[in-house]
Amino acid sequence: MSIYGGVFDADALDRTVKEKEKLTEAPDFWNDSAKAGKLFAQIKQIKDRVATWRSLNTDVESLREFYELALTEQQNDLEGDLRTSLDDIRKRFDAAVALELLSGEADQSDAFVAIHAGSGGTEACDWAGMLLRAYTRWAERRNFKTEVVDILEAEGGIKSATIQISGAYAYGLLRGESGVHRLVRISPFDANARRHTSFASIYVLPVLDDSINIEIRPEDIRIDTYRCGGAGGQKVNKTDSAVRITHLATGIVVTCQNERSQYKNKDVAFSVLRSRLYEYYRQEKEKENAKFQNDKKEIAWGSQIRSYVFQPYTMVKDHRTKFFVGNVHAVMDGDFDPFIETYLRWKWKGGVQTEVSDGDDEEL
Repeated sequence: MSIYGGVFDADALDRTVKEKEKLTEAPDFWNDSAKAGKLFAQIKQIKDRVATWRSLNTDVESLREFYELALTEQQNDLEGDLRTSLDDIRKRFDAAVALELLSGEADQSDAFVAIHAGSGGTEACDWAGMLLRAYTRWAERRNFKTEVVDILEAEGGIKSATIQISGAYAYGLLRGESGVHRLVRISPFDANARRHTSFASIYVLPVLDDSINIEIRPEDIRIDTYRCGGAGGQKVNKTDSAVRITHLATGIVVTCQNERSQYKNKDVAFSVLRSRLYEYYRQEKEKENAKFQNDKKEIAWGSQIRSYVFQPYTMVKDHRTKFFVGNVHAVMDGDFDPFIETYLRWKWKGGVQTEVSDGDDEEL
């Protein structure tokens, strides 16, 4: 089976599954439960991948037979059923192809999604809160687990938040969402009902396991503890359980205050720091490679990647791929998959981002 110039070899994957399953028979296999769990997850991912393509192949053959039967018996009233089945197969095919394009060393990892409100006060904080809800809903649609790592609330929404999304290929699917997201709407906070433009930044990081080594030396970091906020009254945290870690060489700062225990907050903060450093070094390597690829432009943190327009019309447009949809409400309810799949195919083909104007939405 050929997929975008490559070949999907189900038999080879079956052999890989058997080899991995053989490892589970070793007497000392369960001595390292974390490693064992990871291996079982890998086996499941491969089995699911093969099952998806075999199911698609079976359904395509069945649809072809159904179509030929309808032609032979001139049953024109079956056209609606045929189109519905074809649309379902096409949607599943697009999703399966997207997964085949995830080949990076961290693509199968869980993801940290950090959201930061841009300038604009309440407007921007509300927009950041809307994005937090939208990506949480996206995770729920896929039955992924979400957990709030750190959140800084503000009037009208949030100033910043970091959530962990756990599920197969979470990072690989979401990594293209990093960048600046632009909102255009009639402000609910403006008594004169004027149109406002707001910005929020999203940064996606992989949750790294032990197979990807990121060294953090004690002399390279500073750890501060402080008292995290609460709702007031008996819920006020009376201990310095919140943790802030500063990586001195890069200036990267991470915080965690979601757990009541300082030790748990420190563990989570170190996990986020490892992910931030992994992404930092990856981007530095890409910058070096870009010196030899003058025809390609890096999609860097701070680039405006997508606009969400609520008025005077509704549209969500990705400025890199030029893909757009008119149902902005569905996107804000978590329907990011069409954008994710289009981005992965565009990136695989060596896509280049064009300049984006910061003017009115008519330029979208």
